[in-house]
This record gives sequence, C-alpha cells and structure tokens, in this order.
Amino acid sequence: MTERIQTAPISTVPARRVGRPAWLSSLITVASYVVLVFFAIGFLAPFIFAISNSFKTAPEIAQAPERLIPQTFTLENYAKLSSQNANVPLWTLNSLIFAVTITLGRVFFDSLAGYALARLRFRGRNLIFLGILATMMIPGVVLLIPKFIILKQLGLLATYQGAILPLVADAFGIFLMKQFFESIPTEVEEAARIDGAGPFTTFWRIILPMAVPALTALTILSFQGTWNELQHFLIAIGPSARNLWTLTLGLATLRGAGVGQTLDFGLFLAGSLLMTLPMALIFIFFQRYFIEGVSHTAVKG
Repeated sequence: MTERIQTAPISTVPARRVGRPAWLSSLITVASYVVLVFFAIGFLAPFIFAISNSFKTAPEIAQAPERLIPQTFTLENYAKLSSQNANVPLWTLNSLIFAVTITLGRVFFDSLAGYALARLRFRGRNLIFLGILATMMIPGVVLLIPKFIILKQLGLLATYQGAILPLVADAFGIFLMKQFFESIPTEVEEAARIDGAGPFTTFWRIILPMAVPALTALTILSFQGTWNELQHFLIAIGPSARNLWTLTLGLATLRGAGVGQTLDFGLFLAGSLLMTLPMALIFIFFQRYFIEGVSHTAVKG
C-alpha cells in the first residue's frame, strides 16, 4: 500500500514587494530633475548671456549686461570680425587647417601605436607604455620652453610644420586606442592570420573598422582640443606671423592687452561665440558616438 504525500497548493498570489512607497519614489525623481535643471541652467547661463550681449551696442553692454533681450538689436559686433584688425575669416581657416590635419594624424598614429602596444609582443613594451602614461602627468606649461628651443633649433618656428608636427600624436590617444584594442577578442586576428593576412593588413582591414566607436571619440577629442589650443600655437607661431594665427591667438588680441587698449566686449563676445558654436554643434550631433566610444574603452571585455 503506497503512502500518499499531500503537498500544500502553490499560491498564485504575487508576493508583496518590500520597498519605498510610491509617493517617495516620485518625490525623489522630481527632486533629481530639479537638481539637474538647476545645474544645467548654471552651466548654460554664461553662454546665454554671451549670446545676448554680442547683439547689443557698447553702451547697452556697459549699462545692462544682465538684460537678456537687447533693446537695440545690432550686428555691428559681427561686422567688426571681418575688419583688418580682426581677420576672423583667416583665423578660422587656419584653425580649421590645423584641427583637421592634426586630428587625421592622431587618428592614424595613435591607432597604430595603440595596436602595437595592445597586440604585438616585443621587449620593453610595458616600459614604453609606462613612459607614455608618465607624459600624461606632466603639465603642458612645463614643456613650453623645451618645445620652443627644439622648434627654434630645427628652424620650424612660425611655420605650418612647426605648429602641426608636435601635435600629430599624443599620449592620451595612444592610451585610448590601446584600451579599446585589448577589448577585441584575439580570435578575430587568429582567423585573419590563418587566411594569410599580415599584421598591418589585419590591423587596417579587420581591426580598424571594428574600432569605429573609439576612433570617433578620439576624433572629437582631438578636433576639440586642437581648435581650442592656445599655448602651443603661441609658442610655435608667435605674435609676428599674423598670417598663421588661429582663432585662439586672434581672439587673445581682441582682449585689449596692449598699453592704452580697452576691451571691446561686444567684439570679443561675438568672436568667442563663433569659436564656440562649431564645437557645440559637433558634440550635440556626435555625442552618442562619443559616449559609446568612451564606454567601450573604459571596460575591457
């Protein structure tokens, strides 16, 4: 005679969740958005006031700089940017030439160096990588005088070559690309080697197309950094070669640093706005790729 085992019926009633009340979660969400909006307004306020004052006359800027809507709307400040003393079109062209050239150089050389440090096995590889990391800890101001001396000895002062060559590769870009390449499975390269591909062919045709997120982040950072660079161009170009001035150097002269000069706030704000807008638009349109690239390089798979 078999003994029947009775089991208690399984309850179909869902278990009650234990946690914070719904009203408290809603309150925390609202408070979080209020804090975010407060900080967003704090960051955007200087930019908004700069836009507003760039369309004002000089007396109105001096009397009511806090007024958002100009009483007398004028484009005089932007018209001054094309004058002989403020040759903004030429400065913009030079900034674009330097930014594009240096960005292309960094994308190529930083990715090559990063791939070599991530995949190739050679003596002293770790020591070289530590040396590259060490250069990231040195303030840029410390290198200004040695950089000036080297460029002077090579005869590269006030030339396109002297302004571009020292910046075509940087330590952060090499570090960024190395971290991304290490996240790519090695099986991909092994399959390429079986098919007869060499190291450079594997890098150029297989690995590099897979590194689009990291390359996008490197491109944005390099272009933005070169566009806003002042110290290097001040040393490599100098105040005499006005035909090579960038926007940063040109706008520095609009600040009225000379003896007896006064600052034209409207002109300076108009130039600063024209310099800021391209970078803001680039980040707005490509921020998704930038965040994706940084997140890929932050965690190795």
